[in-house]
Amino acid sequence: KIFMNTLKYLQSNEFFLDVDLWRLFANLEELNKISLSFLKTFFETVREHVSKSDSPMDFSSILSKFFQGDLCQTHEIYCLNYTSAVFYLENLRQREDFGIYLKQWCEQNEQCKRLHLPELLVTPLHRLTRYPLLLNNIWKRSTDETEKGFIWSLKEKVEKSIRDLEGKVKWLDNFQKFRQLQEVIIWPQVWDRDKRFFVPECLKQTLRENSSENILSSANRLLLHEGRLTLAESTRLLDVYLFLFNDFLLITKIKRNKKKYGGSDTSFIPICPSLTPELHSVIREGGCCTVLDQPIPLDRLILKNVDPIHVTVFSLRNAFLIQHENRYRQCIAVFLLQAQTETAKKTWMSQIEMAISNYTTQHETKKSTAFCFPAKSSEI
Repeated sequence: KIFMNTLKYLQSNEFFLDVDLWRLFANLEELNKISLSFLKTFFETVREHVSKSDSPMDFSSILSKFFQGDLCQTHEIYCLNYTSAVFYLENLRQREDFGIYLKQWCEQNEQCKRLHLPELLVTPLHRLTRYPLLLNNIWKRSTDETEKGFIWSLKEKVEKSIRDLEGKVKWLDNFQKFRQLQEVIIWPQVWDRDKRFFVPECLKQTLRENSSENILSSANRLLLHEGRLTLAESTRLLDVYLFLFNDFLLITKIKRNKKKYGGSDTSFIPICPSLTPELHSVIREGGCCTVLDQPIPLDRLILKNVDPIHVTVFSLRNAFLIQHENRYRQCIAVFLLQAQTETAKKTWMSQIEMAISNYTTQHETKKSTAFCFPAKSSEI
């Protein structure tokens, strides 16, 4: 409330008018109001029971009013906005004036107890997960069987609500991350990627409709592993950044120029907090990840370890080989990659092997299901 009310005060004096209160705090005021009302009603019932020993402690009506009412729903609205709020805050913190508001106007307040805004924004998420514990403790101490059954059903309902919410939050977080990756990963045209392909200027416009960016928009795609490696070429070593998805591997080269492909400036791309520190540093340097070659489907990827004897001969360190085969099992690309450490190399190899195994198992299951004959109808 200190952060929120201070920002409201500053906006009333025509500062930070471009900052969206809802994106940052969502329905926090409504959530505070309902949570406080629940606590007051709850403790009032306890107080009455303590002061009047003959007074029955009727929790059913209180719990019914709040847990079948707006208490969980307001938490859900807040939690679903949380990922977006952290993403928005991360970008606002890059501004000098916003940093002054956070540190000098709010964080120095004694009531904040040296806590920063991100640490406070996450609190309602933790509060929601404690409600089933509260209901469970009330259920244990209840003596009326009818009341016990009602409280238990409420507890199960709240737990299910939390499980459903966790799925939604994970989906939103993944969506936010992939939307960020679409900004960072640059897909060059085929004639820019490979000089063997010649296309006259007059025909380039007709071929420029490149839908490669939409590859990352699939709702079922997951990013399993990522990180920097070194690609050994014939005359040089190239800094690359690999993205291992649940269905393909993407190799990109790190470009540190200020302009991304197409001319827009990457230094102003808002950065999602769920991105890795490695990728953060690339973006902070004004860089981007330009796709080096076509995505390698996991069922066309061959992974090979480089024998230690070759390390000495060819001055390779922590190296492994990735081979891309086409549908006719012909090798169409080979990438000799080096990790910073032996541990990083083993991690990459195990992650790729696991991804290939899971992909193969999943698709074999789909094939077997597709070839199963449907059961005969009882009406025939």
